[in-house]
Amino acid sequence: MELDTFLHHLHFDTDKVFPPDWEVDWEDAPLPYKLYRGLPEIPFTADVPLTLKRREAHLKPSLVELGHFLWYVYGLTQYSGSVLNDGTKEKTVSAAQSIRRFVPSGGALYPNELYVYIKLDDAPNGIYHYDVAHHRLILLREGNFDYYLSRSLANSLPISDCFCTVFISTVFWKNFYKYNNFSYRLQGLDAGVLIGQSLEVADRMGYSPRVCYQFLDRSLNHLLGLSEQEESVYAVIPLSMNPFIPSGDNDQKREEMVSASELCREVPVLNHVCFNRSKRVSDYPMLKKLNEVSMFETTQSFVKLKKHNRQKLPLDTEMVLLPFTECFSYDLASVCKKRYSPDMDFMLGKVSQTQLSTLLKETFSFPYQNDLDDTQGQVETRVSLFGSFYNVEGIPDGAYSYDNGTHALRRITKGDYREFLQSGLTMPNVNLYQVPLCMHLVGDKDHLKEILGYRGYRIQQMEAGIIVQRILLVSCALGMGGHPLLGFDSKPCDELYRIDLKGKTSLIQIPVGPYRPRAWLRGSLHS
Repeated sequence: MELDTFLHHLHFDTDKVFPPDWEVDWEDAPLPYKLYRGLPEIPFTADVPLTLKRREAHLKPSLVELGHFLWYVYGLTQYSGSVLNDGTKEKTVSAAQSIRRFVPSGGALYPNELYVYIKLDDAPNGIYHYDVAHHRLILLREGNFDYYLSRSLANSLPISDCFCTVFISTVFWKNFYKYNNFSYRLQGLDAGVLIGQSLEVADRMGYSPRVCYQFLDRSLNHLLGLSEQEESVYAVIPLSMNPFIPSGDNDQKREEMVSASELCREVPVLNHVCFNRSKRVSDYPMLKKLNEVSMFETTQSFVKLKKHNRQKLPLDTEMVLLPFTECFSYDLASVCKKRYSPDMDFMLGKVSQTQLSTLLKETFSFPYQNDLDDTQGQVETRVSLFGSFYNVEGIPDGAYSYDNGTHALRRITKGDYREFLQSGLTMPNVNLYQVPLCMHLVGDKDHLKEILGYRGYRIQQMEAGIIVQRILLVSCALGMGGHPLLGFDSKPCDELYRIDLKGKTSLIQIPVGPYRPRAWLRGSLHS
């Protein structure tokens, strides 16, 4: 199958990316986390704070503090068990157990892994894997790799000033075993919500993060000891105590051209042993091929995206100006513990205009420095928000687009579209009749391919994932729940929003609204 056809099927004909005889081998499922064997380990304290407070600026970062950061970003936080009814007359029930983290993940499979390059006074400098199963660091490679990293990333990035650099990788088999080729779409979104959570926790703790999507893939995979046939780095997030200063020159070129093959010769190959539990690992040629063609071999591939020119609206466009609200603050730790995806637990209730205004404003109001555009976080230029609203105070039922610049809604069409959206679900595990806000994140159909090649697809999915996590956290802080959905037909949604002929498409659907508490057994993994 051609790659362009494959990516098209991922969004518009998902059945075609699954083999006709595909069956999930539940008994041979991999572990939801990676385990290394026989390597030096540095345990973190289990005494994680119940709330996140901004650190004092004059204090140096510590290993204990890094442990708190990693746990709130991706640690194991909760064990849950619930009873499922199969819907038959016999009312057969089954029990489902899972270990959860603060970020959502398709099927709770968590295909990502975290690695860190740290330079702290109370630990050897080097590359570590975050062992979530035991809340500890596993030393993979000791030493100072500032120069190596600075040449693998953007040349202007001061890695020497960063006390920690976080690497977010994707282990292909961890959710391919269940979702087959559709896992490629999930992997980018899962990496994105993890980036979003990293930005939130870093901001609360007083760190300055910068998200890097452009790097020499093979040099970083080599540094971490990853087999690119099994796992590959998707994003890099350097953390500093000082704000990153954008270069301000979109046409800036590196003085030297660096290649991944040159860098890989500078450090020896790692041959560490790890364990994933599966005895039979199926091949995933499409994922391997997409990963290979998405890689940057030299630093000449690095680009800057042009500034976005806001589209002028027709004079007869009906706008709904939303009320400006005071700065919205909430305790991130308590919201993370409370947040979950309601699915069938949504309960129709009135949403105030203030709630909607706060949700939309806060969704796009967060610090987000990246290596794509040198802005302070105008992610809405590449991922925009549309929604179908029902029973919102002061806003007629209908389909809208949100303009972040004017903090206003542009009405596309009037009406109650809950039945329309419900009929578009390919997996009807959410009752949209009970949902007042049905959000859609929208992006370019070509997935930034013209500028970034096939790498643009996963970058687009990651940026959508960042916004998804922001929506989920803010909606929870407002007393509502959100449930990210990929099991929907995007074609009718694109027609509803009149974006189908504008080169845009709906990337993900997020129902948001009040919900009733679920009957389940939950146990915190917090000490």
